[in-house]
Amino acid sequence: MRPSNAGTAGGALSALQPHAILERYRTALILVLSLCCAVLVAYAPDAFAHGVSDKDKAYIQSMQGVHVIPYMYLGAKHMVTGYDHLLFLFGVIFFLYRLKDVVNYVTLFAVGHSITLLVGVLLDIHANAYLVDAIIGFSVVYKAVDNLGGVKKLFGRQLNPKIAVFIFGLFHGFGLATKIQELSFSRDGLLGNLISFNIGVEIGQFLALSAILILMTLWRQTAWFGRSAVIANGALMCAGFVLIAYQLSGFIAG
Repeated sequence: MRPSNAGTAGGALSALQPHAILERYRTALILVLSLCCAVLVAYAPDAFAHGVSDKDKAYIQSMQGVHVIPYMYLGAKHMVTGYDHLLFLFGVIFFLYRLKDVVNYVTLFAVGHSITLLVGVLLDIHANAYLVDAIIGFSVVYKAVDNLGGVKKLFGRQLNPKIAVFIFGLFHGFGLATKIQELSFSRDGLLGNLISFNIGVEIGQFLALSAILILMTLWRQTAWFGRSAVIANGALMCAGFVLIAYQLSGFIAG
């Protein structure tokens, strides 16, 4: 899959900065990505579990009524530390060069995520959390394969990428809904708290994506982006398979 538009924010940066200066970011980018991988490994159990920490559980269960700021904080924290979400979004924006396209795709993901989070909790719709999270892992694999053109090669056709992002967004939101349902929280002020939580999720998503886009813009301006794109999506695919295996092992063990 090749970039369809060279007139991008990355192109503007290239025009402003000499290529030699941009090449200096190579070491910094490698260090940042290595740090991210180290953090992921260190906190892998919590990240793969896609759950809520014990401290946050106790806090949620102790509250009564509407608490806007605390729930916004919890929502933002969930997104910033939600590696499954970030891996999927990383794949989604990997070959999106125009800011308009990034906004469109991320909005579709946010809408899907919001629908199932709110509906799943408010209507008390239950599903096995491990299986839902395994599908979330599959979404990461799918996007990586799609970026490499593998979906069309394997099946002879490709699902509309916007529809795919929206559908997977539904599963990502339902994944969190299944975790929230496991808590013994008060239903007093539930709607207000869920809306606050979801707003926090979008704030966290904006902050995380902003950092990712800055790094990717610098990465795209280097001579080695084209050579490393296949490797990056291969690594993304492997991460998705690890998520799937972790969740399915939990399902079988449970």
